[in-house]
Amino acid sequence: MTARSAKAAAARRPRRTTPVRPPRGGRPPGGPRGLHTRLRRAWDRPLTAYYLILGGSLLITVLGLVMVYSASQIKALQSGLAPTFFFRKQLLAAVLGSGLLVLAARLSVRVHRMLAYPLLAGSVFLMCLVQIPDIGVAVNGNQNWISLGGPFQMQPSEFGKLALVLWGADLLARKQDRRLLTQWKHLLVPLIPVTFLVLGLIMLGGDMGTAIILTAILFGLLWLAGAPTRLFVGVLGGAAVIGALLIMTSANRMSRLACIGATDPGPGDQCWQAVHGIYALASGGFFGSGLGASMEKWGELPEPHTDFIFAITGEELGLAGTLSVLALFAALGYAGIRVAGRTEDPFVRYAAGGVTTWITAQAVINVGAVLGLLPIAGVPLPLFSYGGSALLPTMFAIGLLIAFARDEPAARAALAMRQPVFGRRPAGVRWKTMRRRVKKRPSGER
Repeated sequence: MTARSAKAAAARRPRRTTPVRPPRGGRPPGGPRGLHTRLRRAWDRPLTAYYLILGGSLLITVLGLVMVYSASQIKALQSGLAPTFFFRKQLLAAVLGSGLLVLAARLSVRVHRMLAYPLLAGSVFLMCLVQIPDIGVAVNGNQNWISLGGPFQMQPSEFGKLALVLWGADLLARKQDRRLLTQWKHLLVPLIPVTFLVLGLIMLGGDMGTAIILTAILFGLLWLAGAPTRLFVGVLGGAAVIGALLIMTSANRMSRLACIGATDPGPGDQCWQAVHGIYALASGGFFGSGLGASMEKWGELPEPHTDFIFAITGEELGLAGTLSVLALFAALGYAGIRVAGRTEDPFVRYAAGGVTTWITAQAVINVGAVLGLLPIAGVPLPLFSYGGSALLPTMFAIGLLIAFARDEPAARAALAMRQPVFGRRPAGVRWKTMRRRVKKRPSGER
């Protein structure tokens, strides 16, 4: 065979090619698959939950201040007050709440556990004072307020939510350390009796909305503690029977139940608020009528800056505004679940799950009532509606989530990496996984 024929045969022979794989940890490919990879990597970063909780809560609070200012001006003028009266009170509560948020984010887990019992005892004591005629104040038929002098009032039941979360988390964590949660009596006692005591004090004032939130917190704690299905269903069935009896024995609650899905105010205008909330949402369109241009707040929609502020948001900011608010609450709920699911500390798991249940359940009940899907329970939209008594404990609870999110091992390592050491990052350290950091091994080491 000549050299020319050998060269031609080699050219005709198929070449063996090996696929080239992209290096692990390198730049993802382009296109939809690459976008999905980049989003997944960003979602799995150690500080994702921390940034979602901090950023989401601050955005909800700031947007809530804007909407309180817009929705409360006409209400203030009709009451003979300055147009910025409710906004200034809410702004003061937001400033104080920011201080509580920073304080809660800086405190250690041990200090949070120490606060559980004093906070529960103080909340129960204040809820008992509410029932004293010369001390308690009735608002909209519910006696759940204490006057602090001047225009300031406090609702102790709002602090009871935070107290139940901290106390219940500490109780269940101590019982888990002693391996007692496998016995049903340790799951129920004293968690159920103390919760029923707080619920009874709240129901004496007629505030069933707050009682529903506390019941949701109780179920959330039992779920996280791994309560058996029979026990969980039994407690849920008992709560449903008690709730049905309380609704059937009250004409006001029965009328609220009858307004679900109503499109007409009905006899005696009993569904006036529910129907005008739907009117506000329907007239907003996609981008809304503009900030401050709501028509329903001109005396048509009762409580436009508290329970039905979401309806005014839909009228002024449209579907885009309401979906943005819902997305922020969804991100906050996801971050809370992520913190509760990734920790190894039982107290952190129960406390983070309890706070997430509290905020998520309250948001669902408020938005469901505005949409006409649930009865009007009279609960504010967390971090968004007007009310300092609701805002202060909620912002402290957000500080709890921030502290827990920063306390994750991967998050601590990420924060340490961001702190410069003599103007640069520590050498020889790189991210291997999202949960831990490992040092680079020298070449040749196995």
